[in-house]
Amino acid sequence: MKQFVRDNSLTLFFGIIFLAALIGQSFAGLAAYNDTQVAEGLLKIGYWRFVTSSNFAVDVAENWQSEYLQFFLYIWATVWLIQRGSPESKQPGKEGKETDQEQKIGRYAEPGSPRWAAADGFRRVLFSHSLLIVMGSIFLLSWLAQSVTGTIAYNEEQLTSLEAPVSWIGYVFSADFWNRTLQNWQSEFLAVGSMAALAIYLRERGSSESKKVGDPHHETGT
Repeated sequence: MKQFVRDNSLTLFFGIIFLAALIGQSFAGLAAYNDTQVAEGLLKIGYWRFVTSSNFAVDVAENWQSEYLQFFLYIWATVWLIQRGSPESKQPGKEGKETDQEQKIGRYAEPGSPRWAAADGFRRVLFSHSLLIVMGSIFLLSWLAQSVTGTIAYNEEQLTSLEAPVSWIGYVFSADFWNRTLQNWQSEFLAVGSMAALAIYLRERGSSESKKVGDPHHETGT
């Protein structure tokens, strides 16, 4: 068990703090929601009703979709684009999907390579792009979830204000939907771009996301 925890400590750490943050958000969100209910002369609701509500679901989904979009774009962009001096980038001249030999696929697969790396045809193509496919799929599903739960939450507010509800298509093209979406996207894009640029000149000793403290600023992809 100790070895399992050590070998998977990075995933376990982020899994634990993810659950802690999600639980914390649920309690804080409930308090904020009930404050609004009281201010509008409406009844408070319980914890279980809140965490199964569209109001809670839309807040969670809109954060998830932006995070997965960030990684989807970053994975794709680092295939074709470079940033000289960044450990997050391939070296100049290495842009593109690389050769079969460099990627250790097909006849260049090694004894320890995944079986699908040595396979032919569709299986190899699918496995070669599996990370991007999964990240993109989660992004699309969470964005769809945001749009559906957002429509429900928006229409609840409309009915409370004695205004007409809107359709799903109407909400997807509304200012409310794109305000929620774009305010998350811009923060993710800023964070990723900053990381790629700041890692050229700044260091964190011992981190795999940083160059070694003594590496030159211009050294790329180390």
